[in-house]
Amino acid sequence: MPAAKSTLVRTALIAGLADAILILVFAAIGRDAHQRADVLTGVFSTAWPFLAGAAIGWLAVRVWRAPFQVWPAGVAVWIGTVAGGMLLRAATGQTVVIAFIIVALISLAILLLGYRAVIALVVRVRRRSRQS
Repeated sequence: MPAAKSTLVRTALIAGLADAILILVFAAIGRDAHQRADVLTGVFSTAWPFLAGAAIGWLAVRVWRAPFQVWPAGVAVWIGTVAGGMLLRAATGQTVVIAFIIVALISLAILLLGYRAVIALVVRVRRRSRQS
């Protein structure tokens, strides 16, 4: 495998893992806030629709081509995570209320777009410092 392709695959795997971990963190924080039991199984039970939604976002925009870009990669993952997650929750009889949708939109934007924005800022600063 050529070095460039290997780097691209590694970058996509890191971004995918980061997205999955942050979605699990979102689910864990939500379960903790509502004092739900079954920590491990409960987190995965809460997270799976959002993880599936994130996968749909990854596929829809082929995020693996530039996984750390805020646009379109991050936005696709964020919207896919929330929309897909809520649709799957509704389809499986889990709770979907407007307050939860709003919290999910804001929380997942901070998590999924936030780390990408930080990476973009770091890259920009490094480029400027190299040019100086």
